[in-house]
Amino acid sequence: MNTPDKRPISFYALLTLLFFQSASGLYGGTALLMDPTGNLLQIPMALLESSPFQDFLIPGIILFSILGIFPMIVFVGSWQRKMWARPGAILVSMALIIWIGVQIAMIGYEPEPPLQLVYGLVGVALLILTQLSAVRKILKSKPIHNETNN
Repeated sequence: MNTPDKRPISFYALLTLLFFQSASGLYGGTALLMDPTGNLLQIPMALLESSPFQDFLIPGIILFSILGIFPMIVFVGSWQRKMWARPGAILVSMALIIWIGVQIAMIGYEPEPPLQLVYGLVGVALLILTQLSAVRKILKSKPIHNETNN
């Protein structure tokens, strides 16, 4: 009798954060593509004064594709336990951390609402989850470094 393959809670946490990031990126990116002025999301154009952007079109494209579509592809690949899913999740986490870092560098830290903090923590949590042995095992990939050489 085959026993069902147990998936650890850390794997479900990874899936949850990937789905959350994808849904957020798709929603925010779509809203910015539909209205590059930011009015749909109630984002003031004044935030772009110290940035290279005239409107939110380019950030919307990045948000929709890199932080929306890509995390959904990685979510599906993770659920199907594809070999590329863990490296994909690492890339999602790095993209999110870089996105928030660049955003803070360009427009400053905005504590209200605490979106930068929340998404920065999501990026860090994704990165940590990808390094857990239970997640590495379920996604059948090897650790970044060789643990036997420590």
